[in-house]
Amino acid sequence: MNNNKNSSFAVLVRLLKFTRPYTVYLIFTIISAIISACATLYAPVLIGQAVDCIISAGNVDFEKILPIIIQLLFVVLAGAVFQWFMGYSTNILTQNTIRDLRTGAFNKIQKAPLKYIDSTPHGEIISRVVTDIDTISDGLLQGFQQLFTGVVTIVGTLCFMLSINVAISLVVILITPLSLLVASTIARLCSKKFKEQAKLRGDVTALAEEYIGNQKTVIAFSQEENSEQKFEELNAKLYKVGVRAQFYSALTNPSTRFVNGLVYAGVGIFGAINALTPGGITVGQLSCFLSYANQYTKPFNEISGVIAELQSAFASARRVFELIDSEDESSDENNKVLTDIQGNVNISDVCFSYDPAVELIKDLDLSVKKGQHIAIVGPTGCGKTTVINLLMRFYDTDSGSISVDGNSVKDVTRDSLRLGYGMVLQETWIFKGTVKENIAYGKPDATDEEITKAAKAAHCHGFIRRMKNGYDTVISDDSGLSQGQKQLLCIARVMLTMPPMLILDEATSSIDTRTELKIQNAFTQMTGGKTSFIVAHRLSTIKEADCILVMNAGKIVEIGTHKELLANNGFYFELYNSQFKQT
Repeated sequence: MNNNKNSSFAVLVRLLKFTRPYTVYLIFTIISAIISACATLYAPVLIGQAVDCIISAGNVDFEKILPIIIQLLFVVLAGAVFQWFMGYSTNILTQNTIRDLRTGAFNKIQKAPLKYIDSTPHGEIISRVVTDIDTISDGLLQGFQQLFTGVVTIVGTLCFMLSINVAISLVVILITPLSLLVASTIARLCSKKFKEQAKLRGDVTALAEEYIGNQKTVIAFSQEENSEQKFEELNAKLYKVGVRAQFYSALTNPSTRFVNGLVYAGVGIFGAINALTPGGITVGQLSCFLSYANQYTKPFNEISGVIAELQSAFASARRVFELIDSEDESSDENNKVLTDIQGNVNISDVCFSYDPAVELIKDLDLSVKKGQHIAIVGPTGCGKTTVINLLMRFYDTDSGSISVDGNSVKDVTRDSLRLGYGMVLQETWIFKGTVKENIAYGKPDATDEEITKAAKAAHCHGFIRRMKNGYDTVISDDSGLSQGQKQLLCIARVMLTMPPMLILDEATSSIDTRTELKIQNAFTQMTGGKTSFIVAHRLSTIKEADCILVMNAGKIVEIGTHKELLANNGFYFELYNSQFKQT
């Protein structure tokens, strides 16, 4: 079943489905191909007739030859016009199809579960959306342009030749299977290598994206040579497979040219013998036949090249369709929309693991009332950030339930649930746009006054004013902002939306101590009366929390206020004192 789904024919059919909205251009392409090919094929007939008008040296029937030349000019002009029109229609058809395909792939990323995004190298996804779809574009463009023209030319040429002389036409027909055998053999060899090439190209992109995104770490540990070696090893594999793929692809032209030579020679020999036979074909008809023999074999060259190109396109299409066919997040279209959120959160008997073989969170219970500030602490890997992922429903629980104001998160829409939270993560994200657009990301209709107020509350108004164009300065993740400045902008983004619940996952990790104190005061004002979940490594920042959850190995091992937990002399006591131990 899977093999049928991934067969070249199945992939082609699926690609053609993307052309349905542009069927009119497909029809124009086919009609133009037919007219252009017919015009090209009719030209040798006129040339043959003109040759027959040249009886001998100094004996030319100009009265007959002149109308033929006029017809020839008209036919050549018509062929050129429809050839251009075919190219124009093909380009519109292909580019619109590829645009829809790329949009579908990108939209799929928006709908895919976070588990898929987390488990797939980002460079691999980028390669499928960009490089593979470009390869499909090249394949479709050549396919539509040359395949239609080639098929029409082959069929038309046979019809014209048969109308002139059946016996000589049989010579061409008998040698045709050899061309088909050569083309199919090369296509099979190309298909395998192009699949390998597409896979390795994705691997190279993923590796390059990984090292470029973490170049500072590579340099800091002096791993430049090691990273170059890994890249060279993978690049060498891609080179080896690419050379073989291109070698098999390059066999197409000389192989089909050899067969073409046989066809041309066969027509020349048998045509000459027939012309010398009383009652045989004329010299003009022989000239016409030789032109047809040349035109007949030429499309086999082109079609063989197209087949090789299509195999590369099909290999890329399989990778794109694999992305498009990946599992969607479960539909929540008919779920309830959360409104007027109070912030009562209940976690009951929750179990969850990223990998079923590795147990993480087990039997997690927690009841949070409106306005409570819940701090989550524990050693690395204990499940703190995982709890946040479950609260936001980035991942669904394996068992147990999470509810907000008595509504199970699985029974409400994800959008309404996530809009109920304001989240500041340790990892910052700044997109290319103005400072104003970055702050107003969660509230695009915010006024300038609201944006400025949020920036002041997040203590980033000062450095924004020092920028060249202030709030209209265009920034990006690589625009020279410090990690702390990016973090402050992310905090301002949340302060602007003022949601009923907050999640702060190491929100001040990249900020200096002096600014952190100011931000903590801003958070205190912002979180007043709001349910807040605060993930912290610096335990000094969560002393005032209403409740502290101490996690270890996916379980809550202690729960209480800062003073209560210190008095217990338990795991929290050890964590806290380890941060303030005198050396």
